[in-house]
Amino acid sequence: MEAAMGLMRRMPPKHSETALSALLSLLPHHSADLLSQVDQPLQVLCDVDSGKEFILCEYNRDADSYRSPWSNKYHPPLEDAPYPSPELRKLEIEANDVFSIYRDQYYEGGISSVYMWEDENEGFVACFLIKKDGSKTGQGRRGYLEEGAWDAIHVIEVGPEEEGTAHYCLTSTVMLSLTTDDESSGTFSLSGSIRRQMNADLSVEEGHLCNMGKMIEEMEGKLRNSLDQVYFGKTKEMVCTLRPPSEVIMKLPDC
Repeated sequence: MEAAMGLMRRMPPKHSETALSALLSLLPHHSADLLSQVDQPLQVLCDVDSGKEFILCEYNRDADSYRSPWSNKYHPPLEDAPYPSPELRKLEIEANDVFSIYRDQYYEGGISSVYMWEDENEGFVACFLIKKDGSKTGQGRRGYLEEGAWDAIHVIEVGPEEEGTAHYCLTSTVMLSLTTDDESSGTFSLSGSIRRQMNADLSVEEGHLCNMGKMIEEMEGKLRNSLDQVYFGKTKEMVCTLRPPSEVIMKLPDC
């Protein structure tokens, strides 16, 4: 299992689904652990009742059905499926509305979904998802990329309230992939993923949603900076080393 997880951490996101399928066939007795621990590029389904798209993941799945955060129904329909409590469902609805605004302001489009459920420690868990298609045909396109995708998964474990405060544990994963294919840049492909964790004890005076939103906003800023330094920064350094810009190349004297 440790070797399998190490392999998945080194696998480009665009090939992770194929790699996971192969590992599941090789290690069927570890299928539950692999499916719960390995993050996959997010998929999207349309909720016919609300007319809105929602994101599919392990956190809104039961058997082969997925619950929509908009209508609170499973697609396809499923009997005896788990649902959040009425109080938590109310918070889930509010979180989806607020997170849609956050997504539009930061990502200029894309799809977002928020799911919540009770845990065994008298608290609850919330999953915030964002999927942005940055390709030429994608939503909010600018035409720079032949293919491009940004998948963000934020899972927050919220502990029970104690003396007006609660413990928050945020685990965030971002998967990035992009491909260019034009005359100016040529054909270029870059993909990778990054995961970080944050813990905080915060006052619940302003509400759980406010606390979770601030943590996600701070974490996404750190992840974007890390991706810029690790992937784009190192790639630019290597390209400039191998192919120095023409203006800094010194002409050799004629023989």
